[in-house]
Amino acid sequence: MGPFDLTYVRVDIADLVATVTMDNPPVNAQNDESQEELIFAFDCLSDRDDVRVIVLTGKGKVFCAGVDIKARAGKPWGEGMRRRNQRSARESYHTVRECTKPVIGAINGAALGAGLAIVASCDILLASENASLGLPEVTIGMMGGCRHAMQLFGRSKVRRMMLTGDRVDGRELLRLGVVEDCLPPEELLPTAIAMARRIAAYSPLATQLAKQSLNTIEQLSLRDGYRYEQDMTLQLGKSDDSREAMTAFREKRPPVFVGR
Repeated sequence: MGPFDLTYVRVDIADLVATVTMDNPPVNAQNDESQEELIFAFDCLSDRDDVRVIVLTGKGKVFCAGVDIKARAGKPWGEGMRRRNQRSARESYHTVRECTKPVIGAINGAALGAGLAIVASCDILLASENASLGLPEVTIGMMGGCRHAMQLFGRSKVRRMMLTGDRVDGRELLRLGVVEDCLPPEELLPTAIAMARRIAAYSPLATQLAKQSLNTIEQLSLRDGYRYEQDMTLQLGKSDDSREAMTAFREKRPPVFVGR
């Protein structure tokens, strides 16, 4: 049994790019098992030398419709089970954000509630014309991923989404600057993979340090954040990859990066 013999998540690796596809028909809703599989897949990819960039998408017409309401309906919750489920859900988002490799989210359809939280945990976002983001929880008596939505939208928009259940479609996501592009459905994954391959051609050490730096400085002041970036620059400057980049530039040839 290989490391990616999973039921709800498919992982394909080619040319230093891993494509992770959530595959829980019909709408890729999250349950306990799919959350744990997503955590496992991203933790494995963090450690693999044959992967430098990850593309995350959903199978079919929906990216992720949120938690699996049908699976929850009538489910007996023993002591600690709800808290364990919530912990697993949190970690399924954090494992994307904290993955050592850059993650491009290819939003192929609706990403609602937990699906929006997964989207907000990616580094770069591309949307299909069929994509939409929403927080429908209040319409069914639940609470949603507002804190994650605040990573993407302004104050009024988040509150409108939460209190009305209104969705934001792909073209509006592009207009608001939430995604980098809004594409015909058939162009979404090829565009995401092409971007991933561009990034994969750079030093893996540099891109990993860049992601680590970006995650860290989001929570810091301007002074502390820039100091942290300078520290990362010093660290990167000691690497073989940094020396190779400068040598290749001087010799007018493509660099060959080894990740150290």
